[in-house]
Amino acid sequence: MLRISLIGAGDIEYHYFHLLNIKEEEFKKELSDIAEALVDTCCEIVLLPDKGVCFEIAKEYKRRGGRKVIGTVPLSDEDFGIEHLRPYIEAKINGRKVFDEFIDTNNWYKQNLTHCIFGDAILMLGNSLGALGELAYGFYIYKLFIGNKSGIQVKRKAIHPEARAGGKIPYSVVIYEPFIKERLNYEIEAYIEKSNGTVFYVKNSTELKETFEKFKLLASD
Repeated sequence: MLRISLIGAGDIEYHYFHLLNIKEEEFKKELSDIAEALVDTCCEIVLLPDKGVCFEIAKEYKRRGGRKVIGTVPLSDEDFGIEHLRPYIEAKINGRKVFDEFIDTNNWYKQNLTHCIFGDAILMLGNSLGALGELAYGFYIYKLFIGNKSGIQVKRKAIHPEARAGGKIPYSVVIYEPFIKERLNYEIEAYIEKSNGTVFYVKNSTELKETFEKFKLLASD
């Protein structure tokens, strides 16, 4: 089963309603359609249990009978702690826990560096600071797996036993255009491609579903 890493903005009101000028009802409809695409293509999802667009999609995904929601959590962190994550870690929808299991990323520094490599692909739902950082470091760590940095090659499982990037399909980021103002920075996109990564832009949930279906076909080859 494919696993999709979700990244996006935490401040929904500022990012989606203010910066992108999306109406609340339109936003909710997009969340529902994205969750439906994930459920219909039988994808697992992995995300940080925290406020924001990713958590809202996780709730809708679980409400629609999604198979598995995985949380990446720095359980051993001593600098910032995780108490602010507790309400999300323990959240329930219709009597069911939103999160089925958790991946311990050790501390917040490793969390930010490795979050995206726990999926076979990334679904980007907004160009916030955190999301851009996670995306960039996901592909930076990935290029170490494939020996694309001179003198360094690290086995995927040496980073973390749950690391999956590039294991089943070519490592990719799918960018959901209704939730961004502009495409990725030219240089960032070029570096992703230089690292043997692929960038997909999708205009709506129908294209999103079609992209996930293509990934499933690649994984079955």
